[in-house]
Amino acid sequence: MRFPSFAGVRNNAADTGGGAAGGTSASASDPSTNPAQKETTQTLPMLSLPGTVRNNVVATLGEFVGTFLFLFFAFAGTQVANMSPPRAGSSTDPDPINVAFISVVFGMSLMANVWAFYRVTGGLFNPCVSLLSSPLWCVTMALYLVGGLPGIRSCLVVVAQLLAGIAAAGVVAALFPGPMLVNTTLGGGASVVQGLFIEMFLTAQLVFVIIMVAAEKHKSTFLAPVAIGVAFFLCELVGVYFTGGSLNPARSLGPAVVNHSFPGYFWIYWIGPALGSLLACGFYVLLKYLRWKECNPGQDYDDEEAAQRSSSSKHHHPHPVEETKAPSPKTEDGVLEVDRDSGHQIDE
Repeated sequence: MRFPSFAGVRNNAADTGGGAAGGTSASASDPSTNPAQKETTQTLPMLSLPGTVRNNVVATLGEFVGTFLFLFFAFAGTQVANMSPPRAGSSTDPDPINVAFISVVFGMSLMANVWAFYRVTGGLFNPCVSLLSSPLWCVTMALYLVGGLPGIRSCLVVVAQLLAGIAAAGVVAALFPGPMLVNTTLGGGASVVQGLFIEMFLTAQLVFVIIMVAAEKHKSTFLAPVAIGVAFFLCELVGVYFTGGSLNPARSLGPAVVNHSFPGYFWIYWIGPALGSLLACGFYVLLKYLRWKECNPGQDYDDEEAAQRSSSSKHHHPHPVEETKAPSPKTEDGVLEVDRDSGHQIDE
């Protein structure tokens, strides 16, 4: 997922002479002679930072706040669901209402916050998605696929996401009474190996949707947050009962730190999503190698564009047609017509 260029902010920074912008005129770089710039510099002092540093700060701050909000509401909803009185029946059976409630809360929280931060940071909120775009993860695969994050920004963003997960869990534990019941644990009789592969396949589904609707630009890219939220909701429906439906190391790390609970199989919530991300990458690489866009061309066209494409294909000649030169117009006496440009008449 690519980050915006922050062109407007960069232009303002160039006006202030921030960074290594050489050749700026004295009047443009002196706030005393430019009232508008003086006001901007006073209200937004971060614009004096070089563009790369400033954008990294914005991306890191945005990912921290976005991840915090996403996980805060997800954790709070899970806490409400798990604190509700037990329903009639065996306690070992999955409660469809409980599972659906938790899945809806996670999916809606992700969709809302991705949509809010999509134009700021890309709305990653997941270290596996962040590292997917970084050469730190897989030079030959992930960087080729997405290439949306420089290495330095990837490190900053991942740290921000992990800290945001811990902060969100801490705030939920402080605000809601009783023990915090949002840890990701194996359930339903699932073994460690089963839990690992459940996390892997569910993360692969989520990451592949992110790649196809957000990284691959098309006419419905602006609806990517909706598709991502729906995909996460679907994955949570499957995974909540068996693994807690992590799909995100930051989601598992926060409650584990706050509750001081690290089960022996905690590693599956790191390795599973990592393998799932690489699985989604590998399938996408295969599609690109097979030139998937040629398989179903025009799928993104509207009716008018499809009609134009169909019309142009009908008038397309496979072989070039030799152009025949029209005979020169003559009068009845056999005299060429007057040359309109020069005004000279050519006699026979």
